[in-house]
Amino acid sequence: MLVTLIAAARRTPVLDARFGDDRPLDPGDWRALERAIPMLLPLAAAELRYCSPTLSSRQTGDALGLSPLSQLALRECDMGRWHGMTLQEVAGREPEAVDAWFADPRSAPHGGEPLLAFVSRVGAWLDTRPMANDGRIVAVTESSVIRAATLYALKAPPQSYWRTEVRPLSVVNLSGFRGGWSLRLG
Repeated sequence: MLVTLIAAARRTPVLDARFGDDRPLDPGDWRALERAIPMLLPLAAAELRYCSPTLSSRQTGDALGLSPLSQLALRECDMGRWHGMTLQEVAGREPEAVDAWFADPRSAPHGGEPLLAFVSRVGAWLDTRPMANDGRIVAVTESSVIRAATLYALKAPPQSYWRTEVRPLSVVNLSGFRGGWSLRLG
């Protein structure tokens, strides 16, 4: 099975991004998406097409002709009381909590979901896709979800999450099956 993950067209810089941001795409996002459509349009032939519940993911998926089915399991990490804040704002208010969050993947100083639970949730979604070995799935979601899926597929150490960058409209392919995923490049 091949699962293609597409990062939503949101271009917000990391320090300006808000945890749980559900704003629509802005004019610059739409322009970037319009330029990418010719390259990404063939992905609409996938048997199953999904997206995270965010507006930017749904808009990206619809613009690509996917008519994606929203999947709650593809939502971003639950950031608890940090929801709606930027990392810069949180670091200014709770620097020790941010340090603990980066250092310990089991911690949830924000009162939400620990990184390991987030990665496990995304991995469980991957592992339960109903497809034959030669099937194809496409999902549009936030870069954080794609980072978690890649971490899960590679069985990489949790700190790898913080060292992985997924840009808007990036495409990541994972091939395999329950518990046996590989990153497919090229």
